[in-house]
This record gives sequence, structure tokens and C-alpha cells, in this order.
Amino acid sequence: MGTHHPSWLARPEFGGSRVIPLCVSHRRLAGRRALPRAVTHWLLDSGAYSELYLRGEWTVSTTEYVAAVRRYHEEIGCLEHASIQDWMCEPHILKRTGRSVYDHQARTVASYLNLMWRDDTLPWMPVLQGWTLDDYLRHVDMYAAMGIDLTVEPRVGLGSICRRQRTREAVRIVETLYGLGIRLHGFGVKITGLRSVHHLLYSSDSLAWSFGARHDDPMPGCSHKACSNCPVYALAWRNRMLRSLPLWQQTGLHTAF
Repeated sequence: MGTHHPSWLARPEFGGSRVIPLCVSHRRLAGRRALPRAVTHWLLDSGAYSELYLRGEWTVSTTEYVAAVRRYHEEIGCLEHASIQDWMCEPHILKRTGRSVYDHQARTVASYLNLMWRDDTLPWMPVLQGWTLDDYLRHVDMYAAMGIDLTVEPRVGLGSICRRQRTREAVRIVETLYGLGIRLHGFGVKITGLRSVHHLLYSSDSLAWSFGARHDDPMPGCSHKACSNCPVYALAWRNRMLRSLPLWQQTGLHTAF
């Protein structure tokens, strides 16, 4: 489950016997003097979308990112996966960077290789990028050409999908990559997307609960005007979402970050 608040990593309601995995962005952690001590497993989002959308390029160097992730790994703990400094391939992002899908894919593979070369003891998660199905299959081949077999990776992020989850093309992409034996993590998967492909994902994260809470009444017992930053609402949303999934498909989703 995605959260804007790093402090949630230390909240007891996400740990213990429940162990609700969380997803936190590097942009929310960078520069903090004190870091929480995690009570649950978590995934680090690199903040790639904001970086490229706002700046048109990566302004965080590989060296800086490795140092930050090493610190998170040691001081926060329980870091299960750290997303690489990938390059999304949505048309509006390509327009922002002025580069092609192929260039973004090549830079994404290069990021994984550079991060692994700098520190291969950290849990780097490679990411697949593209726009069409052929793009994604080409990206698999680009990793393979560099000696990286994505089918043996514990988790592989799937990028540039979250804004078109209702489309048949997006479903076909997930189905095909799943068929190759790749353990996919879906970034920013919304409820409609989960209902279509959750049985094909090894894990996923979502901040949809926060956006929905802006328009809902506060939870009983909550004193704030909206529950868009409320862990009580977030947990209730997660439970409702999981219960809404078809029973015959529920075994496919191992971890809902």
C-alpha cells in the first residue's frame, strides 16, 4: 500500500502479525535527518515519474541514489525492493524529455547495471518500460542482451501502465509478461486495474485510497476533515479492495504493497 508518510513504516498497525507491506517514495525520504525504524516490509519507489515530469531528466546521480538506498537499508530496515532510476514511456513524459521510447528503455537498463555495479548487495528491482506490447518484449530482450534474465529476478517493476489500466492493450501486456514467467510488480495500480489483472501480478502498490478519501466522509472516530492521510482509512480501504476481488483469482496476488 502506498503512503505519503515515511512515519507509517514504524506504525504498529502495519507490523506484528498483520505485516501490511508499504511503498514509500525516495522523494519523501531524501534529506531527512531521522528515519523511522520499519516494522513491516516495504518497497522504495525511486520517484522517477516526478523527476522526469518536473525536470525532464534525472537530477539525482547514481552515486547519490546508492548512498540514500544504503542508508534506508541500514537505518530503516526491512527494505524488500528498491526501484531503479527508470525512465517512463508515456507520451507526455517523452514530450517532456524529448527522447524516444527506445532511448528511455536503454537508459532504464543502464540504470540497473550502474546501480548493481555500485552496490550489488542492495535489493535493486529492475523495471520494464514501454508503450506497446512489442516495446515491452523488446525491453525484455534488451535486459537479456546484457546478461539479465528477468525470470529469475524476485520482482520486476512494470512501468507506464497505471494511467491506462482499463485498456485491453494494458491487460495484454500484463498477460504476456506473466506468461514469460516474470514476477511483476504493478506500480500505482488502481482498483479497476487490480480487478482485471491482480491474479497475474506478484505484488502491486496503490495510493488510490488517498485520492478516494478526499471525497469521502471521515471514518467514524476521526476528527480530521478528510481521511486522505489517515492510516485507519487506508487499512479499511485495503480490506475492502481485497474482499472485492474475485475469490477464484485471489491466490495470485502475493503481496499488496
